[in-house]
Amino acid sequence: MKTISVLALCFAALSPLAYSQKAKEAPKKLSALPAGETIRGEVVIVKPPQEIQVYLAKVEAAAKSQPEWFREFSKTLEPGLPLPFHENLGLTQEEFEEYNKLWDARDFQKVEDVIIHLDEAKEGEWSIRVSGAGTPISLMRFKDDSFRSPNGELVAIEDIDAKERSILGGWTGHEWKYEEDTVLGQVKENLAIGKMKTKHYGLLIYRLQEVTSSGRPIIDRSVVIRFPIKQK
Repeated sequence: MKTISVLALCFAALSPLAYSQKAKEAPKKLSALPAGETIRGEVVIVKPPQEIQVYLAKVEAAAKSQPEWFREFSKTLEPGLPLPFHENLGLTQEEFEEYNKLWDARDFQKVEDVIIHLDEAKEGEWSIRVSGAGTPISLMRFKDDSFRSPNGELVAIEDIDAKERSILGGWTGHEWKYEEDTVLGQVKENLAIGKMKTKHYGLLIYRLQEVTSSGRPIIDRSVVIRFPIKQK
């Protein structure tokens, strides 16, 4: 007897045949995804070659030996970009150059396959249905330029224009954020969607964080989904 995979079953359930109405054109901020079409994507992580750990260990040791300096230095760094050179980082100029070569050799590694379907759940309200690790995104609804999740409303924040050497490479997109201070601490939820600048891929990124009032992490879940974009 032929075995049918769970992925195949999910794919069938989300196929265009499951919808009786033709999908409308997607809102501009969601247009990286094709409206009314079921597509395959993949959960990915970005990893540089293992050899970079030698240099990161030296930087970590230097940071522990000069905590106050490193704390101030960290405030000047751009998130997601490689470290700029500084003699206090514990790397020689030659080691720093090798660190940069290894950073530029980073690549995406697939964790799991997922399926994605963008459709208008009801008039003026859109949903992005995602299987597997992207399931939390399926609980959100987009309407009037914001997303609503079980936690609350994610409002639009500054658009993304990531540099080529950023951790995910160069890409542009839109981002929404929910943030709430509670008696116990703080909850943050982010969703971003966009397109890579030099490759025919889109990105769908989700993160949920919860920390105590003292800053201790309780929850930190994130997922990066890459999906192909058809060329017109």
